[in-house]
Amino acid sequence: MSSNVADQQGPATSPLLRIESLSKHFGGAQALDGAHLNVRGQEVHGLLGHNGSGKSTLIKVLAGFHAPDPGARMWFGGKEVNLPMPFGGARELGISFVHQHLGILPSLTVLENLLLGDLATENRWKINWAREAKNARALFERYQIDIDPMSTIYDISPVERALLAIVRAFRDLGKMGNAGLLILDEPTPFLPRKDVQRLFSLIKQVVADGAGVIFVSHDIDEVLEITDRATVLRDGKVAGTFETKNASKDDIVEMIVGHRLERKAKPTSAKQDLPALEISGLSGEVVKNVELRVAKGEIVGLTGLIGSGYDELPYLLYGAKKARSGTFALNGQQQVGGAVSDNTPERSICQGMVLIPADRQNNAVIGSLSVTENLSMPVYGRLGSPWAIISTVLSDNAQALMESFDIRPRTVELDIQNFSGGNQQKAVMAKWLQLDPSLVLLDEPTQGVDVGARQQLFTHLRKVASKGAAIVVASSDFEQLEALCDTVMVFDRGRIVSQLSGDDVTKNTIAEHCFGAEK
Repeated sequence: MSSNVADQQGPATSPLLRIESLSKHFGGAQALDGAHLNVRGQEVHGLLGHNGSGKSTLIKVLAGFHAPDPGARMWFGGKEVNLPMPFGGARELGISFVHQHLGILPSLTVLENLLLGDLATENRWKINWAREAKNARALFERYQIDIDPMSTIYDISPVERALLAIVRAFRDLGKMGNAGLLILDEPTPFLPRKDVQRLFSLIKQVVADGAGVIFVSHDIDEVLEITDRATVLRDGKVAGTFETKNASKDDIVEMIVGHRLERKAKPTSAKQDLPALEISGLSGEVVKNVELRVAKGEIVGLTGLIGSGYDELPYLLYGAKKARSGTFALNGQQQVGGAVSDNTPERSICQGMVLIPADRQNNAVIGSLSVTENLSMPVYGRLGSPWAIISTVLSDNAQALMESFDIRPRTVELDIQNFSGGNQQKAVMAKWLQLDPSLVLLDEPTQGVDVGARQQLFTHLRKVASKGAAIVVASSDFEQLEALCDTVMVFDRGRIVSQLSGDDVTKNTIAEHCFGAEK
């Protein structure tokens, strides 16, 4: 696959956005190194790369959140733009953003969220809410979105929130008088497959109306489906730009990681005959009377369609959500366990359980603290003394974990919010696996994680399983479940309806059972 042909553009295809010589340092770490990017009008342009490759930094430079190093140049609509981008400058140019966490305020109505950009940038002393609601309904109808503008965000689904964010961004572009550029930064990780298709339909409509789109994603299948061209960043540099229709998944993976990934057979299971976890009669808000057995060294996947309850089980068992009924035993001992409803996170940790939640930003890290402080939270008692915290001991422990889990950059005093999503996820896993747990509970552990980091996380989980720990993984990623799990439990309406093991643990078979259960 050539990475140069797609960059050659004549007058008819002159870029909407052109970036040259874009570099950015953070202390001693170089996030971008002479990167370049050309995006045409009325195209969907993918932006890929492993975690820490520079994608987020590039987007934040465009948004004016980061100032680039001297020498960077940018053109938009054929006119050169002075950098750094001032506050509000991107919006004035006709560049609008939808970030992974959408920027939707749940306490407000749909209409209030739709008007947030206006309220932030315009002096509007009086708002005709009836007229604005009528305009919103017309806008939603144009894009075939059935949402009541007067609904609260709590009353609409996750995909409707994502659609709202995109329509809001495109509406803001229209108010500036041009179709502009819409930047979608990881808009799909929280959505089931059928809702991703709704999102893609909206993106195609937006492009048909004249906009260019940058689609940032770790999901190569989605990039192949929705984009016209794509650019790959690796270690802050552009590894290549290509026409998507001429690319294969293997080609793209090789460009992302820098070498061809060998197709390896699934590792031998570490499953033992001894029980590690036994659950009986577990019920929660969605889960109903679930029975589950997990052996030592076994990796069990939980999956199903959205709302089926598979993702509730880890939180019930850990005590992060209150169970209505159910008992459990650990390592074959009923006395080490008891009523699930008695569990709390503190009690679970003391019993040898750890939970790695799906919402990393809100539930797994404290962004304003250093990576050392985040990694040290579960082990202050082990590494400190009763009367003092010895910072050098904590720092040395963090450095060792960063080496072992390949967390980059290796800067122990750096706030964890400045690490890429994949490196944050490695840190979360390192933070809890250092306790040598006997039961590891995970919810969507590779959400927003690149293909290389994903394999590293799998390796660490298998290593823990080989020592006899049981692992329970809730995931909507069937390919991930195939690669990692010995057994997969398929949920429907709160109950386990299928159990797959051995050669039946394939993404196609899992999908068949999930969608078959819906009928």
